[in-house]
Amino acid sequence: MAKIAMLSTGEEVLHGDIVDTNAAWLSEYLFEQGLALTKRSTVGDHLTMLIEELVMLSFNNDIVIVNGGLGPTTDDMSAEAIAAAAEVELELNEGWLAHMQQFFLTRGKTMPESNIKQAMLPVGSELIDNAIGTACGFKVRLNDCDLYFTPGVPREFKQMIENEVCPQMKSSVTELEPLRFSRLFTFGSTESQLSDILSKFDLPANYTLGYRSALPFIEVKLMGPADNVEVRAKLVQMIYQLISDYVVSIDETMIAHIGHLLVEKDLTVSLAEESTYGYLSYWSNSDKNAQSKIGSAWVLGSDSPCLIAENDPLAAALAMGAASKDRCKSDISVVTGELDGQTFSLAVATDQGEWGQVLSFNRQYSADDARIVIATIAMDMLRRVLSSTHVFANYSSVTRSKELFIPASMLNSK
Repeated sequence: MAKIAMLSTGEEVLHGDIVDTNAAWLSEYLFEQGLALTKRSTVGDHLTMLIEELVMLSFNNDIVIVNGGLGPTTDDMSAEAIAAAAEVELELNEGWLAHMQQFFLTRGKTMPESNIKQAMLPVGSELIDNAIGTACGFKVRLNDCDLYFTPGVPREFKQMIENEVCPQMKSSVTELEPLRFSRLFTFGSTESQLSDILSKFDLPANYTLGYRSALPFIEVKLMGPADNVEVRAKLVQMIYQLISDYVVSIDETMIAHIGHLLVEKDLTVSLAEESTYGYLSYWSNSDKNAQSKIGSAWVLGSDSPCLIAENDPLAAALAMGAASKDRCKSDISVVTGELDGQTFSLAVATDQGEWGQVLSFNRQYSADDARIVIATIAMDMLRRVLSSTHVFANYSSVTRSKELFIPASMLNSK
């Protein structure tokens, strides 16, 4: 099996000024192509360190993908570093220089002199086209290792990998093992609890389970051969049966799943928020299907007057749900009520009835994380209503103190 490494460059990546989304994307993309990474490393804009890392990686891997450092500024050092490592000079690639000049000309601009640096490539390197930018890629052979140099701009990087680099890599690797992830997104459990449940599940050869925790979800990942769809589907179904109480979606995000349900059932939703301060609306509108079914959204300030005199949080949330559904003429309304210390209320109103509950956090969350958890529980209530399953679930992060369902027959009799 080929040993493939990735080297990310740049002070902004090394010190966390930006998130290295290119590395995450490449890891998943190559995994699915049967070209899984075996190592990832990061080096800042320091020439000596870059040279040392390139030499070390070339000795220990068959393929290295270097990302970043191909721009026109002085801190872009990838070409200079690999030239030094390979003990060759940089030379002007006239073809790429002409390409850049035309690139600027078609935009009505004159190419800055600093861009000439992007056409200075190591002697003996193989140019890799960049169809949408000025930073060409290139390939260098060093210590029986192929090193591919790619731009840091995500859009340019991805198209170069997909259209140029990956096809070349496949032609040089004799044994490809295309793999695929199936993802079960869970909410309400802990990673250890899920692991305990699934540890007794025997997987066939070449299949493994993995976990990824990122608030508010824990992803259960089934990894295995990409070509046997029938076996994969059966395994996913068996895993689902074991942890169904916590699964909110499979192979799509929770909000995408809710969007599909709303479109399928042709239902509209209105939102009323107090404890989530607009996060619920923002999240719901991140999916195009859900967005098409969100009729309106209210965001209430913490000093907004309560709708009922006794100021009962559950009654207030239910009242807000009914008012939102009625005034917005939506099929469903979802409410995140007031957050009082660690306690908050939620409600969902439909033509079939109204559901409300009061919950308290079992741990201290930051303000942002609290909004995420509250919004996720609210949308899980909606998901459960749309799926015609029990609405009041148990979540490890909160404790329920009150719950109430009022059927439509009782509402209509008032």
